Amino acid sequence: MSRLPLFHSACLLLAASLSMAWSQDAVPIFNGSNLDGWEGDNRFWKVENGAITGQTTAEAATESNTFLIWGQGEVDDFELTAEYKIESGNSGIQVRSFRLPDRNWGVGGYQADIEDGELRNGTLFGENFRGLLADRGQKNVIGDDHKPRVLGQTASEEALKNAVRKGDWNEYRIVAKGFTIQNYINGQLTAEVTDEDTQMKRRSGLLALQLVAGPPMKVQFRNIKLKRLPMEGVKKVVFVAGNPSHGPGDHEHRAGSMLLARSLNESCAGKIHATVYSGGWPKDPTALVNADALVMYSDGGGGHMVVPHLAEVDKFHERGGGIGSLHYAVEIPKGPGGDYFLKWMGGYFEENWSVNPHWEADYKNFPAHPVASGLKPFKINDEWYYHMRFREGLKGVTPILSDVPTEATLTRKDGPHEGNPDVRKAVHNHEAQHMCWVSDNANGSRGFGFTGAHFHKNWQNDQFRMTALNAIAWIAKADIPAGGIQSRTPTEEEMKANLDPKK
Repeated sequence: MSRLPLFHSACLLLAASLSMAWSQDAVPIFNGSNLDGWEGDNRFWKVENGAITGQTTAEAATESNTFLIWGQGEVDDFELTAEYKIESGNSGIQVRSFRLPDRNWGVGGYQADIEDGELRNGTLFGENFRGLLADRGQKNVIGDDHKPRVLGQTASEEALKNAVRKGDWNEYRIVAKGFTIQNYINGQLTAEVTDEDTQMKRRSGLLALQLVAGPPMKVQFRNIKLKRLPMEGVKKVVFVAGNPSHGPGDHEHRAGSMLLARSLNESCAGKIHATVYSGGWPKDPTALVNADALVMYSDGGGGHMVVPHLAEVDKFHERGGGIGSLHYAVEIPKGPGGDYFLKWMGGYFEENWSVNPHWEADYKNFPAHPVASGLKPFKINDEWYYHMRFREGLKGVTPILSDVPTEATLTRKDGPHEGNPDVRKAVHNHEAQHMCWVSDNANGSRGFGFTGAHFHKNWQNDQFRMTALNAIAWIAKADIPAGGIQSRTPTEEEMKANLDPKK
């Protein structure tokens, strides 16, 4: 069978963009037996008869509203279904929400209301977030004055009342797409809000279940399923940050990913939506479903977090998803892993071929490529891996950051990472080495490798950071401005945020 050339034509781009519109069946996010993956105050939450159960009593009361938080990721554009039953009081399902910093298990944001009475079932409330957003039966829009305005009705009062089976199990369905959220109970649309409040609207956030302070109450949830929906109008980037390693300030996978994600969300607001999974490979089974790009920042080699997930990531690649790796995450064992990296990213660090010295690279010249947009010459010391294993003839690969390493980078004895005759010959011959590259792939997808970022402090360098941001945006097929992605230089306080606890 003939292979497609490794460049993207208009037809390939169209096919790739269409393939990203695929969807996946709803998947369970509660296992029916324990609270694995959920976080909350265990005085009030348990599993009873196959259902998540929140309960307060006269003897065990909560002083403020408390929540059971789904800890596997955030929800953005999605469809959530869950069955619920309530005995007295009121409750709710939080979506696209946020933690309250001054309260343990406190959450604010959009809430799909549940109550034992008849007036609030199905309303959309803003918990610590503007108050009532849509009463039962309302279709509302919220403007920059933070107040809802009624546009229409979802159904008659009688239909809304009859939709709820009081004291029995009911099905809640919440659909969030763009900035519109719809609540359904047993198939009946009960409330709809389009949030056009530029200051407060939210496209993503936490999912949580509510237990309200006050008189004793009990609420139960079962058959909780999540389905990701394509995020129209924006490109979604998923960062997967590996576990802590090395000393303080080195290999700060979590902090570095969060810094880059924030920079993208600020600088490309409305065009790119970046989210971070930390602590290794995501436990969220929907993590890549509606993503346009995957960026891995972790330890590599034989213990690379992607090794058990190569087939899964290849499916993501085959539907057009972009894949990039930062620093140690470019190293994968030769064989199936290396073959996948060549396919996804055009190159990788191969033991006994590539090397990992610390040295100051001097980047003076850049190619005519979108990822090089806005870059100016810069020097920076890092653990710049070089002598990568690339596709033969650099087919489909464009080097972005290149320099000729000095002889001082080969002072170590030959070893799996330290040196070998091939790399010594290349350096002696003054052959340029490529520390950041991008690849156009056969199926129209894109990839990149960036070998720097051992030192967390280097993200403060505007050119260093811009190179990575441009590459990430490019593999997601987002437009890159002529001057590159300009982002704020992180402050010292921001650089210290989210660092791993290390000795």
